[in-house]
Amino acid sequence: MSMIERDDLSNSELADLKRRLIERKAELNHLSSSSAEVRQAVDLDQSRVGRLSRMDALQMQAMEQAIEQNRTLERQRIEHALRLMEAGDYGECIRCGELIGRPRIHLDPSLITCVDCAT
Repeated sequence: MSMIERDDLSNSELADLKRRLIERKAELNHLSSSSAEVRQAVDLDQSRVGRLSRMDALQMQAMEQAIEQNRTLERQRIEHALRLMEAGDYGECIRCGELIGRPRIHLDPSLITCVDCAT
């Protein structure tokens, strides 16, 4: 895999990657707010809803809570990548310090580790 040098990323590439990160963060925030109701406590009153409906609601709640955990982790990666951009360290693996491959950065700008450290 070809590695990039920090100055190989042009200002326009960095601006595009930053824009993508900011847009993805906004999308994650929107998804979180629009699904907040599903993550709330399920009403277990048997007189209001049937057993199967409650089971479905509990299953949906658990799945949405797991999805929200993934969103939170992705938001944290995005925030970290944005901080690295501001510090001028974007493109270096946060574990080993090696340069991250250009294809990896363009695939997902929030990834802040090289392939070796990610595995």
